[in-house]
Amino acid sequence: MVLIIDLGNTNRKFALFKNGRLKALKIEPDVSLAFIRSFVNEHPGITHCILASVIPYPPSVKKYLKRTFFFIELDEHTPLPFINCYKTPITLGKDRLAAAVAGHLRFRNEPVLVIAAGSCITYDFINKQGEYLGGSISPGIRMRFQALNTFTGKLPLIKGKIPASLTGTTTRESILSGVINGALAEVDGIISQYQQMHSELKVIISGGDMKYFDKRLKIRTFAIPNIVIEGLFKILELNAGTID
Repeated sequence: MVLIIDLGNTNRKFALFKNGRLKALKIEPDVSLAFIRSFVNEHPGITHCILASVIPYPPSVKKYLKRTFFFIELDEHTPLPFINCYKTPITLGKDRLAAAVAGHLRFRNEPVLVIAAGSCITYDFINKQGEYLGGSISPGIRMRFQALNTFTGKLPLIKGKIPASLTGTTTRESILSGVINGALAEVDGIISQYQQMHSELKVIISGGDMKYFDKRLKIRTFAIPNIVIEGLFKILELNAGTID
């Protein structure tokens, strides 16, 4: 059994894989050695672990995981199933890297654009030659709402909802239109530019805010909610061999 730990900006995810399938997923607001010990004790039989983090975490956690399991911490030196052409691999978010791995393995020998809608909206592109070329990062839905509230004197902080009217008739509706429809138009536009260069492009949408985009984009996309978790499992499998 495999333990996958994904420490993101918003959520900390702890997942269990058995026989190559996701069996359990727990989301926590924070990470601690006490919680991980408790989680491991609740699920006997874990033999392997991979961790990816975009935030600092207690050194005691890494020490415990290395001592207890076959352990990998994803970094710029970890072997991957594609060629990483990113010019600054040390600065590449590990969540982006794992998502790109999952997308590439889902559609081998085809160009793939992986879009993750979370704290940020990230775009990661792998060409049909199996080369990860990079992508782009823009503010996520909540970040856009927060920016309007923070950097203006009177605009309120609101939460998103779908659908949002194109023409807002109140300040609240206008903010919703600008943020939701603006983000939707951005994603459609980015996809269109990639399509012009790669007509056979496959597009994956994922992340906690994928609900704002899934089935509302102009072209067909593949919705994969836990693509980072899937990618981390594939990376561990690549480096550890077959895992029960």
